[in-house]
Amino acid sequence: NRVGYYLIYRKKATYPNPKRTILAGHWGGSRLPVLATLDDLDETALVSILKEPRNALIRQYQKLFEIEKVKLRFTEGALVAIGQEALKRKTGACPSCAWRSPSCKTGARGLRSILETIMLDIMYDLPSQTNIQECIISEDTIRNKEKPIVLYAKKAETA
Repeated sequence: NRVGYYLIYRKKATYPNPKRTILAGHWGGSRLPVLATLDDLDETALVSILKEPRNALIRQYQKLFEIEKVKLRFTEGALVAIGQEALKRKTGACPSCAWRSPSCKTGARGLRSILETIMLDIMYDLPSQTNIQECIISEDTIRNKEKPIVLYAKKAETA
């Protein structure tokens, strides 16, 4: 079953752990508290979060680029690099963790900040440039902070 961005795996002898438990619901009224144990997201899950949902981050950026009539493309290596970067990042003040654990990873929240960092300069420069047909974000753009590959349309020759 998929619950938000988390995949819940049924395992034998899995007991709620206070550091890995989300308490949802209210004690009063007709609602019951629900305890769910969640596993950490892996690289494959983070890459699928980038591409698969209807409102995926990659699709949001592609729509923004379509406004400027530019096709935005991410290579598979770039998506994997973004997922690996999100796994490396750690935060000391996770909003979903009441314990503020220094070992708490950013997970899916880190994907947006990584993409914003990469895309900021590109989106700033895009409107001022003309004849851009396609922008390709490669693995080198993510890992080495290189500029993306930009393909220009040919100008129509006048006789």
